[in-house]
Amino acid sequence: MTGMTLRQNASGGSRVVLGLLLCLITLLSLLPSLRLLMSALLDWQQGSNSSLWRVLSNPATWTALSHSLYTSGLGTLLSLLLGSLFAFSIALTDIRLKQLWVFLFMLPMMIPPQVTALSWLQLFGPGSVLLNSLGVAPAFGSANPLYSAEGIALLLGIQHAPLVFLTLRTQLLCLPKEHIEAARLNGASLWRVFFDIMLPLCRTALWAGAAIAFVSALGNFGIPAMLGIPVSYFVLPIYIYQTLSSFGPSMLNDVATLSVLMGVLAIGIVAVQGHMQRRFALPLIGTAGRTFDFALGRYRPLAELLLGAVLFTILVAPLLALVTTSLVPTLGIPLNADTITLNAWRGLFNEQSATWRALTNSLLLSVSAAGVLMLLSLPLAWLLVRHPSRPLHWLHSMIDIPYTLPGVVLAIACILLFTRPLPLLDISLSGTLTIIFLAYLSRFLTVCLKPVHSSMLQLDPAMEEAASLAGARFAQRLCHIVLPLLAPAAFAGGLLVFLTAVNELTVSALLWSAGKETLGVVIFNLDESGEKVQASAISVLVVMLVVVVMLLLSALSRVLPKGVIPWQN
Repeated sequence: MTGMTLRQNASGGSRVVLGLLLCLITLLSLLPSLRLLMSALLDWQQGSNSSLWRVLSNPATWTALSHSLYTSGLGTLLSLLLGSLFAFSIALTDIRLKQLWVFLFMLPMMIPPQVTALSWLQLFGPGSVLLNSLGVAPAFGSANPLYSAEGIALLLGIQHAPLVFLTLRTQLLCLPKEHIEAARLNGASLWRVFFDIMLPLCRTALWAGAAIAFVSALGNFGIPAMLGIPVSYFVLPIYIYQTLSSFGPSMLNDVATLSVLMGVLAIGIVAVQGHMQRRFALPLIGTAGRTFDFALGRYRPLAELLLGAVLFTILVAPLLALVTTSLVPTLGIPLNADTITLNAWRGLFNEQSATWRALTNSLLLSVSAAGVLMLLSLPLAWLLVRHPSRPLHWLHSMIDIPYTLPGVVLAIACILLFTRPLPLLDISLSGTLTIIFLAYLSRFLTVCLKPVHSSMLQLDPAMEEAASLAGARFAQRLCHIVLPLLAPAAFAGGLLVFLTAVNELTVSALLWSAGKETLGVVIFNLDESGEKVQASAISVLVVMLVVVVMLLLSALSRVLPKGVIPWQN
C-alpha cells in the first residue's frame, strides 16, 4: 500500500501538475537548444555557402579551438594537482581544522571568474599597488605575465580545482576503510597503501573531476576575456563574443554554428568521461564509511604549513591586492597614510552610477530567479520521487542540459529564441532584463532542484499516506506536509542559485544592454575601460557578499541532507 494509495488519490492533481511542469521544463531546457541547432543547420543544403561550411573552413575557428583546448587542458592538469593535494590531505590525514580548510579552498570556485582575473592582475605587473607598497614592483613598462595563454591556464586551473577536490573527496569518504586497515596490518607503508590502493580506487573520481574541470574551463568567459582580449588571444567563448559584435546578414547563423560546435565538444567530453568511468570502475566489497586517517606525527605542522602557503598564494594574496587597489586614487602608487582614499567605495553607492544600477539589477535577477526556482523545484521533486515514470526520467535528464552546455552557448540560444517578438503577445524580449531572467531560470534549475530532490528521497511517505487515508486532497498534502519538510532544502537551493547568479557573467555578457547591466558585466566593462580602482572596489564588495552567503549556507547544514552544501560532508 506504500505508493498505491498516493497514486490512487493524487492521480488527477499530479497529472495536471505533471503536464504543466513538462511544458515549462521543455520551454526552459529543450527549446533554446533546439532553436540553436535549427539556426546552425538551417542553410546546410547550400553547401559551401552554408554557415556550417563557412565556420568550419575559417582558420580563425580552428585557431580559437586550439587555444581553448590548450588553455583548458593545461588548466585541468593544474586543477588535478591542486584538487588532489587538498582532497588527499584533508580526507586521509589527521590535519586539524578540516572544515575551515575545505571552506577556504572552495572560495575560489564561488568567487566570479572576472573577479579572480582582476585580483591576479592587480597582484602582478608594474602597476600593482600591493607590490609598490612593499617596494618589490617590476620595472615600469614591463609586461604583466598573466596576459598570455599560460596565464589564462593558471587561473582556470585555480578556479576549477575545487571541482576536482569535491569529486575526489566524495570518493575518498565513501571508500571502505577495511582495505587500508588490512594493508597496514600486513606491514604496508603509507606510501605503498597510497599508490597501490588509494590511487587505483580513486581512478574513476579523477576521470570525473578532470572532465568536469575541463568542460568548466572550456566554457569560462571571464578569465579568457580579461586576460586574452588585451593580447588578442581568443578562445572559443571569446571568439563567439567577438563574432556576435560584428554585423552582417549571416552573423547569427555563424554564431549559432560556433555555439553548436562548442556544445558538441562539451557534451562529447562528458560522454567520454562517462565511458571511461564505467570502463575503469572497480567494485568494492566492504562497509562504506569514513576513511582511515593517516597520522602525520611530527610532519603534521609541515603539511598544514604547505596547505596554508598554497591557500595564501591562490586566495589571500590576490584578494589583498584587490583590497589595496580599491583604496588608492590610481594604479602604480603605494598605499600609505597620504594616498589612502575611499572615493572608489563612495562611487558604489551613488544612485546615479552604473554600479548602483548593476547592483540593483543583479539582486533583482538573482533573488527573483532563486524564488521562482524554489517554487518550481518543490512540486517537481515530489513528482520525481513519488511518481517515477519514463516521461519524468526524460524530464529530469533535460533539466541538466542548459547547465552542462557552456554559458555562452545558452546565451546565443536565448538570443536566437527571443530576437523576434513573442507569438500572440507581440513583445520583444531582446535587450531587456526578462531575457536574462529566463536564461537564469533555464541554467540554474538543476542547481536548485538537486538539494530538494535529495531531501525528498529521504522523506518517509508514511505521513502522506496517513493524510490521504484521512481524506486530505493532493493540494492539502503538498502544502501542509511536503512543502514544510522540504523548505530548508529549497531555501538552501535558492541560496546556491543566488550565489551563482548574482555574480554571473558568461550568460549576461551577451544578453545585456544599456541600463540593463549586471555586476559581472560592470566589472568587465570597467576593467576594459581602464577604471581598475573602481572595478576593484566592486569586486571586493562581491567577494564579501559571496562569503556572507556561504556562511549562511554553512549555518543551514545542520538541517539539510548530506551533500547539499558542497563544502560540507
